[in-house]
Amino acid sequence: MSTNHLRNGDSEPLLRQTLLSSSQRSIVNSTSQVAIVGVNVSPIESLDYEIFENEFFKQDWRSRGKAQIFQYIFMKWLLCFLVGMIVSLIGFCNNLAVENLAGIKFVVTSNMMLEKRFQLAFFIFFVSNLALTLFASLITALIAPAATGSGIPEVKAYLNGVDAPGIFTVQTLFVKIIGSITAVSSSLLIGKAGPMVHTGACVAALFGQGGSKRYGLSWKWLQFFKNDRDRRDLITCGSAAGMAAAFRAPVGGVLFALEEMASWWRSALLWRAFFTAAIVAILLRAMIDLCLSGKCGLFGKGGLIMFDAYSASISYHLVDLPPVFILGVIGGLLGSLFNLLLSKVLRIYNFINEKGTIFKILLACVISICTSFLLFGLPWFTSCRPCPPNPSEPCPTIGRSGIYKKFQCAPNHYNDLASLIFNTNDDAIRNLFSKNTDDEFELTSMLIFFVTCFLLSIFSYGVVAPAGLFVPVIVTGASYGRVIGMLLGKNSNLNHGLYAVLGAASFLGGSMRTTVSLCVIILELTNNLLLLPLIMMVLFISKTVADAFNANIYDIIMKAKGLPYLETHAEPYMRQLTVGDVVTGPLQTFNGIEKVRNIVFILKSTGHNGFPVIDEPPMSEAPELFGIILRDHLLTLLKKKAFISSPGATSGAVFDNFAANDFAKKGSSNVRLKIEDIELSEEEMDMFIDLHPFTNTSPYTVVETMSLGKALTLFRALGLRHLLVIPKISSRSPVVGILTRHDFIPEHILGLHPFLVRNAGKILRF
Repeated sequence: MSTNHLRNGDSEPLLRQTLLSSSQRSIVNSTSQVAIVGVNVSPIESLDYEIFENEFFKQDWRSRGKAQIFQYIFMKWLLCFLVGMIVSLIGFCNNLAVENLAGIKFVVTSNMMLEKRFQLAFFIFFVSNLALTLFASLITALIAPAATGSGIPEVKAYLNGVDAPGIFTVQTLFVKIIGSITAVSSSLLIGKAGPMVHTGACVAALFGQGGSKRYGLSWKWLQFFKNDRDRRDLITCGSAAGMAAAFRAPVGGVLFALEEMASWWRSALLWRAFFTAAIVAILLRAMIDLCLSGKCGLFGKGGLIMFDAYSASISYHLVDLPPVFILGVIGGLLGSLFNLLLSKVLRIYNFINEKGTIFKILLACVISICTSFLLFGLPWFTSCRPCPPNPSEPCPTIGRSGIYKKFQCAPNHYNDLASLIFNTNDDAIRNLFSKNTDDEFELTSMLIFFVTCFLLSIFSYGVVAPAGLFVPVIVTGASYGRVIGMLLGKNSNLNHGLYAVLGAASFLGGSMRTTVSLCVIILELTNNLLLLPLIMMVLFISKTVADAFNANIYDIIMKAKGLPYLETHAEPYMRQLTVGDVVTGPLQTFNGIEKVRNIVFILKSTGHNGFPVIDEPPMSEAPELFGIILRDHLLTLLKKKAFISSPGATSGAVFDNFAANDFAKKGSSNVRLKIEDIELSEEEMDMFIDLHPFTNTSPYTVVETMSLGKALTLFRALGLRHLLVIPKISSRSPVVGILTRHDFIPEHILGLHPFLVRNAGKILRF
């Protein structure tokens, strides 16, 4: 065995300091990397998106016939179809359940209000909200903490190459679905779009790994994808399907996966993602048609009720553009402020969550109690309005969702603030987007509703429950859009419903910072292509303004959680460093023919994932790099006991002892093999293993004088886990070190080279 002076594995990095964590303040070397997954601090590792081309892999592919190749291609499309079908069913049931759970609560409360039994009405409203929140937080905290939040930051990090434990398990999928239904129904100002994206990714991940052996949900015909790259592509399709199911926006879902989620994209993946989203759209359309007959409970449209919310013919002129410009600027300012405040609140929440499970649940209950008091109490401070002469629906609205809620008002009067509060978020958005409603809401009510939504969406997101940000941001943006429309009054040709749509777009752009996908999603929601120029304008302006202050909300959350996400661009100071400036030791290597005892010792004493294989005399004239071998492959060789009694090359017959599945990447929900699980006798410990047939002989390498910025571009573009650093002078050791993901993280680089901190700060401010 050869042991050199620099380090190699991607599990030997510095302990990343999660910004949300109060217990990790300094940058130190450690044997593991951690991040906040859901609400718990968990170890993470990188994914192997590079195809590991060793001799065994090449022989396996050479042995495949046309039938097997066709089966491989067919399975890609079949799994996309299955993902689209199941995600559409989940999306339909999710929306239907929310509409009926929340609907029953609001109807019973409204009935008590009609009977002037105000205290009983509040008690029912308060207890139902608290019970739903308590149930959601309990199952999340006790069964699947990784289901907390929207899940978009974790899925986005996974598609970038970061594997976090528990994000794609059966428990997480179950809690994500049930917890999202109950949490959204509890009147917390959270959405279901983010959880639907995570749900779609979970479904795709489970199909990609062939099910879950732990729960007996495993089928051999599904166990076809044996590497992280194929599973990554399927999860990308799943995330697109989740967004398509959340808003019934198939094209928007595909574009969201392209613009926000995926780090690697190609035309073949675009085609499969489009196919998956199309399956979602077709099945949702069929299921929604079933509900039009009134067989789906209280709100017969299955919860997907924002579609076609503003299908009116509109006209606008040059004089209308300045107000739209102002909306964009306000959206950018509010979006950046929203992101800043949310990041501060999440820090506080994490400090509370660190104290234990009971504190997580108590925090969720406190937020629910405060929300109930606010939502029930605020309508009492607004005046009642007489019903319009020719209302578009019965006034006041009784026994269902609507725009005219009676609340405490006299007959033939309605409370406009209660009409927004005592509806689901989807119904509130429909009311705000509706045309011909300029006189239905008072300015005071809209201001109260805007401030309430802005604050509650910040304080509700961090509780231990599945929670999305899309719908709260849309509600908040639509409310201040209406406020702008009311302030302009007759000075604008645009009606207040259109201002609500543009306000929602501007706040989405200011917070999420995506443009193309959001533009298409809003167009699919409103079913009005005439809005395209105005929506493009407000999105562009709001994103430009907000980018001057901070990053988008998902990037902020990822950084706060400590997820080592690699951006597409290199920081300017990385051009001042070479790759040799950031690799650290010690580096562990193996000989081409290695003693079993040495392999076991290294695997037990380190957590490295990849090991360079070096051929030394007499196998070669001088020490030379043969390739790299993975930890999982070494464990498989030890488990199968592919040993030889003397140090000599093995024949091709060694492959007969292995099947392709032996070296397939294990799924996230499957138990992985550990060195401690392997029992070897003393006689076996003194035997040898020929590593040559199982070593990747064509690893990506860079010379030690390459700039760190150029190495980052190569590392991210190819989806690598290991990048070998070779010396500039060939007379030295054949390998200098290994670059892994953490070597490109700014905290690590600036920790090694503090003199760059001042210059980096100047560059960032510029």
